[in-house]
Amino acid sequence: MTFASPNIKNSSERILVTGGCGFLGCNIAAKLATRGRSVVAMDNLSRRGSEENAEWLRQRYGNRVAIEIADTRDADAVDALVSANTAVMHLAAQVAVTTSLEDPISDFEINGHGTLNVLQAIRRRNPRAPIVFASTNKVYGRLFDPSEVRRVDCRYVPDDPRFTHGVAEDTPLDLYSPYGCSKGVADQYVRDYSRVFALRSVVLRMSCVYGPRQFGNEDQGWIAHFLLEAIRRRPITIYGDGYQVRDALFVDDAVNAWIAALDNINSISGRIFNLGGGPSNAISLRDLLQLISELRGDQPDVRYAAWRPGDQPWYVSDIRAVSQAVEWEPRVSVRQGLRLIERWLDNHVSAGGALASELLEARV
Repeated sequence: MTFASPNIKNSSERILVTGGCGFLGCNIAAKLATRGRSVVAMDNLSRRGSEENAEWLRQRYGNRVAIEIADTRDADAVDALVSANTAVMHLAAQVAVTTSLEDPISDFEINGHGTLNVLQAIRRRNPRAPIVFASTNKVYGRLFDPSEVRRVDCRYVPDDPRFTHGVAEDTPLDLYSPYGCSKGVADQYVRDYSRVFALRSVVLRMSCVYGPRQFGNEDQGWIAHFLLEAIRRRPITIYGDGYQVRDALFVDDAVNAWIAALDNINSISGRIFNLGGGPSNAISLRDLLQLISELRGDQPDVRYAAWRPGDQPWYVSDIRAVSQAVEWEPRVSVRQGLRLIERWLDNHVSAGGALASELLEARV
């Protein structure tokens, strides 16, 4: 697929979104364009659904969004794009723990070296351009041994009262898995370039984001993946026992936080925030299965497998810092969000999108 780059060279408010045709990236690009900003969505289109997201952006926003097919490992391409934009939303990444185990070198080249290319380009070509970076809660490692959590109904709960509001930003890093290491390196580089080279940066350590335009798979996007498997009437594999807990953040809420971070860059530059749904949107894997059962009207077929390296028995973001800093809070509950993503998937199938053939095949 090829795309014509719109003629927006004269825009003084153009924003570069790396990974701009991925799930969160294309939603951020869309919101910026809706606000009247010109956007360059840079993506290598390697992930399933990225070409379709690119086409969706092009058709919906026309000349307001330019699609640039490029890779953050290409320093020359990054230099050219960074120098021509006024801000960078950096989301391009390898996002799966399992992929990092299979190919740690590529994982590092994308997440570590790719991010360093972006930082160097800003430093050398466009030092006043702010950068908002997508880190991950995986930089905290497992956090708990099995003996440090207890089961309450269908979920684990930590014994330590310090985590009543979730995991705060001062929790020590404990990089676990090649993916955790590569994202942790990038996380710290972004922070350090702010301290040492005075770049205007914000790091957002993301929890589980879900919603429309997510083509969930087993390794990343677990809420969408569970729902997709239920729609296909295929078995859902749970790694571990299913009592593990995550906080879920609907994509519209995530996008609003990202844009709020950019809008407030002068007051929050150099800071790191945990960004997720917080305690009010914490959900175990078993809780999600029950919600899907209520939504779909039947019980999904579930199978269990061994825990995977770096899996956290409990993770909930303490979002008080980001909420106070940018006057933001999540507004969409998991139950509401699940209905919205199911509606999108059903409409997506009817429209003949990238998932349509496999979903329809599964229903025959």
